[in-house]
Amino acid sequence: MVAFKNIEDKLHQFTRKYYTSELIKGGILFLSLGFLYFFFTLFLEYFLWLKPTARTILFWLFLVVELFLLIRFIAIPIFKLIGLRKGITNEQSSKIIGSHFPEVQDKLLNVLQLKQNTNQSDLLLASIDQKAAELQPIPFVKAVDFTQNKKYLKYAIIPVLIWLTILFTGNNGAITQSLDRVVNHNTCLLYTSDAAD
Repeated sequence: MVAFKNIEDKLHQFTRKYYTSELIKGGILFLSLGFLYFFFTLFLEYFLWLKPTARTILFWLFLVVELFLLIRFIAIPIFKLIGLRKGITNEQSSKIIGSHFPEVQDKLLNVLQLKQNTNQSDLLLASIDQKAAELQPIPFVKAVDFTQNKKYLKYAIIPVLIWLTILFTGNNGAITQSLDRVVNHNTCLLYTSDAAD
């Protein structure tokens, strides 16, 4: 059953690469959505000039949203990558690989299903070994393409454009004051004298 053991190893390598790709995608989305929500929070406070109670709600809501994004896009893929949380099964992996490699199709799934058969005769074991040997040359990890994550970079453009607009229009002070008011949400901070200067 050496050939089948090699198939299992290759499936494990595929799974690791799959979740590494998910982590790259998650990192891009976490930063993009996180900064978008950050700017949304600051603009909301800046235009509405909220009272301490409303700023406190805004502050804690910001932390909850950012924590959710961190867990959803970073922590879960990491947990699945290192095995602390159940990820995709070998059967699910075989379907992804099969859709990428036409020559695999259902062969990989059939091998996995045959291996799960409780009545393993010598004939069945030989069949598993033969089918596994046929799949040996196929590089399963190539079914995951890191370059596919480039399409998520478009979400990062919006916060970058917002930041550049703030930078070039000279509104840094207004955003800094807004941030200061959200962070110090329990205090009454007045910037009217600063704004007048």
